[in-house]
Amino acid sequence: MESIEATDMHYYLLGERGAVMQSPLPQAFDCQRRLWAVAAQLQQAASFTDVITGMNNLTVVFDPLRHDGPQVLAQLAQLWESTAAHSAPQRQIEIPVHYGGDDGPDLAAVARHTGLSEQQVIEAHTGADYCVYFLGFQPGFAYLGGLPPALAIPRLATPRTRVPPGSVGIGANQTGIYPFASPGGWQLIGRTALPLFDPAATPPTLLQAGDLVRFVAINKKSEST
Repeated sequence: MESIEATDMHYYLLGERGAVMQSPLPQAFDCQRRLWAVAAQLQQAASFTDVITGMNNLTVVFDPLRHDGPQVLAQLAQLWESTAAHSAPQRQIEIPVHYGGDDGPDLAAVARHTGLSEQQVIEAHTGADYCVYFLGFQPGFAYLGGLPPALAIPRLATPRTRVPPGSVGIGANQTGIYPFASPGGWQLIGRTALPLFDPAATPPTLLQAGDLVRFVAINKKSEST
């Protein structure tokens, strides 16, 4: 497997059709903004099969009959060095959440693990600004950066077989919202009635990479958006 090392980025081939650039540093918004800018240039060029941005990484899918893998790695490295961070205006989205009770069955466990009261967990969770780094796992599932370190908690040892749609959870140093019912191992602290995916909408996902998110505590579940 061929690779290129750099002080702030690592480049390597993934099989015969993939090229990856991966930051070895902890997740950082400035790095993510720069990756978005690189992705925008690659997508505009339209010379690759796909361009996929993850958290602290970017993957290019290419046709090996048209592209040489090491040359693709060199192109990624050149783009990274010459590209400034993406500076497009960020949307700000508020997510109303009913914390605790049946909607947040793990709130008490999170409080015990962190040494905070349940109310302090809610205040810390709603007091932070989060950034959507990328979408994955489910349509509309946003991986959010910005969780206060005091709220970090391991995932459940045994995942639930069904997490209700709209559930807000914490997994390690991230928080997120399940758009649909599914198995899941994140610690559930609340739930929102806000739809995160609408196939009839354009775009179909409420949240997009780069959006700023704030959680807002409500006294009871609201069906309004």
